[in-house]
Amino acid sequence: MDALLHPEFTSRTAEGMPFGIGGDHDGPAAMRRNGWGAIARHFEARAEPERYLDLADGRLLVTGRYRGHGKQGGAALDAAFAHLIAIEQGRIKSLEQFTDTARWHDAAGPLRAVLLDFEDGLATLRLNRPDKGNAIDENMAADLVEAATQIAERPDVRAVLISSNGPNFTVGGDLGLFAGTAREQLPNRLRRMVDSYHLAIERLTGIDAPVVAAVRGGAGGGGMGLLYAADIVVAADNARFALGYGALGLTADGGNTWFLPRMVGMRRAQELFLLNRRLTAQEALDFGLVSRLTPDDAVETEAAALAAILVTGPTRAFGAVRRMLRQSFETGLSDQLETEKDSIVAASSTNDAQEGIAAFVAKRRPQFRGD
Repeated sequence: MDALLHPEFTSRTAEGMPFGIGGDHDGPAAMRRNGWGAIARHFEARAEPERYLDLADGRLLVTGRYRGHGKQGGAALDAAFAHLIAIEQGRIKSLEQFTDTARWHDAAGPLRAVLLDFEDGLATLRLNRPDKGNAIDENMAADLVEAATQIAERPDVRAVLISSNGPNFTVGGDLGLFAGTAREQLPNRLRRMVDSYHLAIERLTGIDAPVVAAVRGGAGGGGMGLLYAADIVVAADNARFALGYGALGLTADGGNTWFLPRMVGMRRAQELFLLNRRLTAQEALDFGLVSRLTPDDAVETEAAALAAILVTGPTRAFGAVRRMLRQSFETGLSDQLETEKDSIVAASSTNDAQEGIAAFVAKRRPQFRGD
């Protein structure tokens, strides 16, 4: 890249490209990260030039087609492009890209407000409305349930990492959406949005694969439901947490009234709801809302490292444990003991159990396959 791009390189990518790829990219690093790098994260694409034309101002006009497919669903990409390129000292100093952005959107797949990647058993779900604080609106709720469904349908997923783009994890519901909706229309609009969001939480809590969440900035309102769906929450030491419903005259969503008393205790949950108390990262750790704290710039690295460990674990056994832990608050001791008996008996017949037992006897590290 350094050999190709001038140190003062600038680029203008077509406005309207999906995943925030469009716009200005100043410098090789920005182009690597947010331009070509972003394209590579979401598409298998190549530029096929067809014509070259030297312009009077010294720039080169290249026309052709982008071909390939989107990584979220594999929809085909076939879009015309025109590149205006300025070269200085043998390297590209500026690039202006024009293309049919609608075709890029068609190839991008069904998700817009979240990003979803699958690689080596790990599903990475990333909230992607950074300019709105990753506030949950109808589109994000629909994308979350679609992403959760895709994760649940893939038997090769052995761990999930939930993170976000931008400075905040999620501020919760989109207050701009609420304020911009007529009073008589708001109840039905909220009902549809919350229905989708709650289904996403149910599916994320119901899968076998353990879930890790990486939290930077603010996490609030119904968005806390994504933390409850996680088994391990890594938060920045300057993160902050709040419910906020009382200030809006609203009640709760995202599973807050179910999960929060179980995690922090009834008295603390009552205080958080009724006094609209905000928690620092350290308070959230002390309350049991998060699992561990790290510096802000290490959150995703730490969370990804934990997810990488979980990917190598006994996935079916993890799934059974996830479900038993959550049901334990409603189940009597005798019933829970019966469930544990049935669960461990079923787990003993899996390939992973046989591998784990053999590895223990042989004093070696087990090689679990998730079955």
